[in-house]
Amino acid sequence: MENQSVVRRQRLKRRARRALRRMLPFVASLFLATPLASPVTKSRAATPGSEVRMPSAPVTPIAQFDQRMHDLYRDLQVEQQGLRYEVFEKAMTGYLNLEQAGKLGEKQLLTVVDFSLPSTEKRLWVLDIAAKQVKFHTLVAHGHNSGENMATNFSNENESNMSSLGFYVTQGEYVGKHGRSLKLAGLDEGYNTNAQMRSVVMHGADYVSEDFIRQYGRLGRSLGCPALPMDQKDAIIETVGGNTCLFLNGPDATYSSKYLNQDVAMNTLIGSNS
Repeated sequence: MENQSVVRRQRLKRRARRALRRMLPFVASLFLATPLASPVTKSRAATPGSEVRMPSAPVTPIAQFDQRMHDLYRDLQVEQQGLRYEVFEKAMTGYLNLEQAGKLGEKQLLTVVDFSLPSTEKRLWVLDIAAKQVKFHTLVAHGHNSGENMATNFSNENESNMSSLGFYVTQGEYVGKHGRSLKLAGLDEGYNTNAQMRSVVMHGADYVSEDFIRQYGRLGRSLGCPALPMDQKDAIIETVGGNTCLFLNGPDATYSSKYLNQDVAMNTLIGSNS
């Protein structure tokens, strides 16, 4: 009887092992089909209509300066008038440097002349920085020995009869051989500091007109002065006189100025608008 019991138990064990082997593939498939639970993390529930915003990078002073310069350029709407941004930016940088140095008066005016444009184009702008308006946009002549229709040569030398590039501050009026005129003080050493000795001034001239262009294919030329149309010279001189900034730009890769300090311009512009 004991032997029969042992045999019976062994048979039961074998049956159990066979049953277990048959069930193993099924149990394994259950584990493979069921994803493992991921660790529980704390999250902030979003309310309807809300957005998850990542913290933005801080805006650098250079980026602020660049944005405000482009905004002013856009607001003045001078691009469509032919004033290139690189010329405007250079002129504004000098204007801000001169303002910081205390060399300008209360009028927030900037006069830009771009001698890289032909004389047949309107290449003088008087900009009201405070009002973001163009006060004047007109013709202007360059010096006789600077070139024909295009100005390509510039000088600070007496009797050169050439235009002088750089930053100027307007002075007082006087009446001379060209009538009502405006004195100019050149500020860029080596480029225009002989302006007063050379009598480089702002005045009107009959050869600065559309009629002259139609007859000769270019404007007439001065002895180095930025000469204006006769029908506008009084209004322009009255407007820009009294310590305002004038910038004469031209195609001269050697030109440099201590007033083109971007750090000073950046601090002045951002500080005045913060």
